[in-house]
Amino acid sequence: MKYSEAKPGRVFVLRLEDGDVVHETIESFAREQGVIAASMIILGGADASSTLITGPKQGRVPLIVPKTQVLDNVHEVTGTGTLFPDESGTPVLHMHMACGRGVSTITGCVRNGVRVWHVMEVILYELLDSTGKRKKDTTTGFDLLVP
Repeated sequence: MKYSEAKPGRVFVLRLEDGDVVHETIESFAREQGVIAASMIILGGADASSTLITGPKQGRVPLIVPKTQVLDNVHEVTGTGTLFPDESGTPVLHMHMACGRGVSTITGCVRNGVRVWHVMEVILYELLDSTGKRKKDTTTGFDLLVP
């Protein structure tokens, strides 16, 4: 385990609107407001044809290939995420959502494009004095958080 310490900053209440792409909208908002690091919760509706990254196609293999799932209909969602700068200083969202409809649920990362169906609500908690950054890991290819 690796860790660092941060302090609480501003708290923002956001309403994402119909058709917004979750990661693009939150990252744009963060840049506009000067938010470098944050944690957040989200809930609302995801539109049909939204795409989630639902894990690797295979587990422990030399080349990790992501598996994706396209939502076939509107889904209710709840999720949580973090925002930290990449190596160039740009804030990057890492958020996972559970998307449910009826008795089935699909869980995954929003990076491939989750679109809002009517509304999603986000509470964004800014983190101040954080040293956290996302850096490319050569073994996995992931942009890993380095506290």
